[in-house]
Amino acid sequence: MSGIDDVLLEITPQVLLKAYACGIFPMAESAEDPGLFWVEPEHRGILPLESFHIPRSLRKTLRKTTFSVEIDRDFKATVAACAQSAPSRQTTWINKRIMELYSDLHEMGHAHSFEVREGDELVGGLYGVRLGRAFFGESMFSRKTDASKIALVHLVYHMKKAGFILLDTQFRTEHLERFGVIEVPREEYQDLLEEALHGEAFFDQEGGATSDSILQLFSQIS
Repeated sequence: MSGIDDVLLEITPQVLLKAYACGIFPMAESAEDPGLFWVEPEHRGILPLESFHIPRSLRKTLRKTTFSVEIDRDFKATVAACAQSAPSRQTTWINKRIMELYSDLHEMGHAHSFEVREGDELVGGLYGVRLGRAFFGESMFSRKTDASKIALVHLVYHMKKAGFILLDTQFRTEHLERFGVIEVPREEYQDLLEEALHGEAFFDQEGGATSDSILQLFSQIS
């Protein structure tokens, strides 16, 4: 990892995509710090799509939830929500420059948000970068119980339906381990990334997923 702020503050969305293609992504020390630095973990968190696991309690929630999930209805609001502090996350690394860069990527069709709503209220979601057949998860948030988890389930469902082959979570966390996230060495990750960069996959923005269709798809692997 390195922290060359005067270079990174000049990066463009095109440079950012090249960085992702090399296995590198930017972060900030905090939301208040205007600087950015490159990150390339020695061990990378990935969620193997073929072994994605929906915990039993979340299956019950999916069957009875009143939440709705949409793709890219309000990308900027989703990123802004991810940048806000929460009881379980007092500080975040998403600063103004991060918001600007990923909003530009969204306009280019390379960044997407999965948004969970209760009525018209945005209660959870996630966002990340699409490149080739890979999706790089950046951050998620939840204002209601299980809302971010439901966003993740919908993300994986749409990835599998669209032919994606790599879901990069950057790091392995206890929260994500419940869904099957593992760590792989940098060299193995580079091989997975190289394969995923061949070809293209796109999310079906009109293809709403029902709880039944999601549970049916994952019934053989969960």
